[in-house]
Amino acid sequence: MLFEEIASALAEPGWCVIPNFLSIDETAALRTECLAAHTNGEFHRAGIGRGVSSQQSEIRGDHVLWIDEAHAGQVLQDLLKKLEALRQAVNQQLFLGLFDAELHFAVYPPGAGYCRHLDRFQDDDRRTLTVILYLNENWTRSDGGLLRFWPEETQSPQEIEPLGGTLVTFLSDRFWHEVLPAHRQRLSLTGWFRRR
Repeated sequence: MLFEEIASALAEPGWCVIPNFLSIDETAALRTECLAAHTNGEFHRAGIGRGVSSQQSEIRGDHVLWIDEAHAGQVLQDLLKKLEALRQAVNQQLFLGLFDAELHFAVYPPGAGYCRHLDRFQDDDRRTLTVILYLNENWTRSDGGLLRFWPEETQSPQEIEPLGGTLVTFLSDRFWHEVLPAHRQRLSLTGWFRRR
């Protein structure tokens, strides 16, 4: 039922915020997996662009670890099953032709953010639906790191707190957004459902 509600929100207005998409325990387990990989040096500085044209930039300050489903632990496998159910529900209701997902853990060190942008590449329209799942513990508004999100170009932006367990979804080509600098380490699992 939840996945159908998300799909309905994606039909109009095109974006959705779901608090407690994951339980406290599920969020903590994913946070632990993310931080263990970060401590082990498995992350790299994120860039902008893709492939050989990808470059590091002051536009964004996070470090990422791309998720390899074949090597995912049980908690991550369970999340991937939930995201697959979401993909199927969205395809069934909206006929978007979502085929696969590319996902990564993202760690923003204190002071880092990501300037205003869209999630779709100019020369590649496969990224269709953005998914962001926050993994932060005991986050407060004073910690910063808010997702500033423009529902419409002519409207004032929304500011979404990156509370642990919250899922944010939106159509990748429609909505400008930015990550405001955080005052403490900020964690998420972020990615895109893609068309062929």
